[in-house]
Amino acid sequence: MNFDWTQIAETLHKASMSIATLMASTLLVATSAHAGSVNRIEARGAQIIVSFDDLVQGATSFSLIGPNRIALDVKGGKAGYGGYASGIVKSVRQGQYDSNTARIVFDLERPAIITGGSFAPDGKSLKLKFKTVDEGAIARGRQSFLPPLNFRAEPPKDSYSVKVPLGRPKDSVSLPKIYGPKDPNRPLVVIDAGHGGHDPGAISPHGSQREKHVTLAIARAIRDRLVAGGRVRVALTRDSDKFLVLQERYGIARRLDADLFISIHADAAGNQSASGATVYTLSEVASDREAAKLAARENKSNIINGIHLGGATQDVSSILIDLTQRETMNVSADFAKLLHREGSRQMNFRAVPHRFASFVVLKAPDTPSVLFETGYLTNKDDVDFLNSREGQTRVAAGVASAIETHFARKLAQR
Repeated sequence: MNFDWTQIAETLHKASMSIATLMASTLLVATSAHAGSVNRIEARGAQIIVSFDDLVQGATSFSLIGPNRIALDVKGGKAGYGGYASGIVKSVRQGQYDSNTARIVFDLERPAIITGGSFAPDGKSLKLKFKTVDEGAIARGRQSFLPPLNFRAEPPKDSYSVKVPLGRPKDSVSLPKIYGPKDPNRPLVVIDAGHGGHDPGAISPHGSQREKHVTLAIARAIRDRLVAGGRVRVALTRDSDKFLVLQERYGIARRLDADLFISIHADAAGNQSASGATVYTLSEVASDREAAKLAARENKSNIINGIHLGGATQDVSSILIDLTQRETMNVSADFAKLLHREGSRQMNFRAVPHRFASFVVLKAPDTPSVLFETGYLTNKDDVDFLNSREGQTRVAAGVASAIETHFARKLAQR
């Protein structure tokens, strides 16, 4: 995955951040005679081979958990695209960490560490060995690997940077179209298709479906089902493959004065037998370790190439003392139970269908919100269901039935 700094600058315009402390830096480097591009990556069994089309300066690796990953930084390297993954390596991602460093990330089913590695005699490939370990055995430092001295690219001798001020940020993203009845008194639901743009979300090992595409297809199906029912109005936070920071997603719902916000996702798990849907609502105390890890992973969607795009807003910082928050959370929990009841007639849910965690995307203090994990992209049956027209129609029917029942109850209470 290559990062386009122009796109990042445009995204930063949209983020609610202090421009006084944020600058975009474009590094213009006089490159040396050698700058090796990553042209092939293979992860098979307990071995990883990275090949280059020219010499590089060296590489360092480190392991991470939550989610489980091995990262490889290649000095004097230029990132390519993707790579072959098998075994416990679920997927391979690449990006240009800085002007002189390519970062390769190996997403793992289980925690693992690099046990050894070496460059080929010509310096144009690096072979690494790894093994799975318990989380407590993950080493916190880096391991370094250097090519033979005669086959080592020299670092750039001259460099300079040009800092470009971004100017005043836009107040917010453009508001989306509202579908359905023209009556402004009808309830308004905002459907958020998770991930998008440079952020693919989970990637299935069964056909390589990306979460961002699956969630958008389901969000559109829910919209169409609600519009056909004619009882509520509906808007999508995104109707194309674009990236939004988390605060922009619930911010759209607040600016539209929405009555309900639903964020659509599709999870990934190290155990490929994990299957079924789960509904999450906001709590600063997670209901279990799995919910906490999922929230931590999803909340990192705002971080691009080390830059946090969704700086804390007043809404988030004051959320715990907002008197409206308690009632909002109660309504969200009630809707979650209703979504399970209506949705289970159309699709499978997990044994514990309703869980709690501190998801940033659910932190609108005055808009009832749920995050709906529709299934697991690491499970073949779930992938086939969520990627099919029939499956998306059934998910939409269950969600729409819950929404319509929810507002019918609200109307009866009035």
